[in-house]
Amino acid sequence: MIGLKNILFYGTIKHKEGQNFHLLNQKTRQGFSFDKMEINMSHLIEITDFLAPQLDVYARLTEVQLYNHEFPEKGMFIAESPKVIERALDAGYEPVSCLMEKKHIEGEGRPILDRIGDIPVFCAEFDVLTQLTGFALTRGMLCAMKRKKLKTVTQICQNKSRVVILDRVMNPTNVGAIIRSAAALGMDAVLLTPGCSDPLYRRAVRVSMGTVFQIEWTFMESGDLEEIKSLGFKTAAMALKDDTLSIREPRLTEEPRLAVIMGTEGDGLSDETIAACDYTVKIPMYHGVDSLNVAAASAVAFYQLGHNTEAQK
Repeated sequence: MIGLKNILFYGTIKHKEGQNFHLLNQKTRQGFSFDKMEINMSHLIEITDFLAPQLDVYARLTEVQLYNHEFPEKGMFIAESPKVIERALDAGYEPVSCLMEKKHIEGEGRPILDRIGDIPVFCAEFDVLTQLTGFALTRGMLCAMKRKKLKTVTQICQNKSRVVILDRVMNPTNVGAIIRSAAALGMDAVLLTPGCSDPLYRRAVRVSMGTVFQIEWTFMESGDLEEIKSLGFKTAAMALKDDTLSIREPRLTEEPRLAVIMGTEGDGLSDETIAACDYTVKIPMYHGVDSLNVAAASAVAFYQLGHNTEAQK
């Protein structure tokens, strides 16, 4: 049993004046109508066997296996939802295959199908996909994509003046949320120390709403700050210490190049890292609150210290 049934090959369909094209799903006889449009669709394959090896990337491989540390040039990641997939395509990531709910073939997924060329597109009804993947698909579509070779810190920081360094931030939800805030609130790039969650883990990509493809990022070889300092950046450690500057301190916004360093959940930055920084900075808090989640704190920091002239008036 092959497990994947070829239900329809969508070739290039060109409108002829006064005609509509009506394509039939060979299994369900459900119609797909395309009115006054030119559409280039992909190869649709209906799922009939959960154990088909072509579905391993969606159902059985872990994030670590997808990353492929041994052969990083073969690494992949999963983009979830048409909006996120669109942003990955815009950033030049190469699609390998798609998994989608049938109803989105003519719905939100159709613009993606127009763009991805002749790659396998596995499809099924919602309940089948939920059973296969173990979760409800966001907007009914996943896309396996090839990773790109990461740039070096020096390459990333070229012509940048505001960067954030994440130090051992292990929760993918937090990594995704921080990257989204960095992209939205005026930071130029994100650097991650070893031990941080991968920004291309499925949850991080989804939480970021695809902004991982809209701002540059890379991993540092270590948590040592000497490289970033050698590039002309002053370093600001976000830490809950008594002898700190307020985040409103004008000297911070006046720095021509500034790296904002955010620490791991719970423990924050190590004393060694704080001591190595040029500034130690904290966010003033009220009503007896002593800390913020790292993702929430990052949004405040980026709004004040990023390229945001309104916050700096």
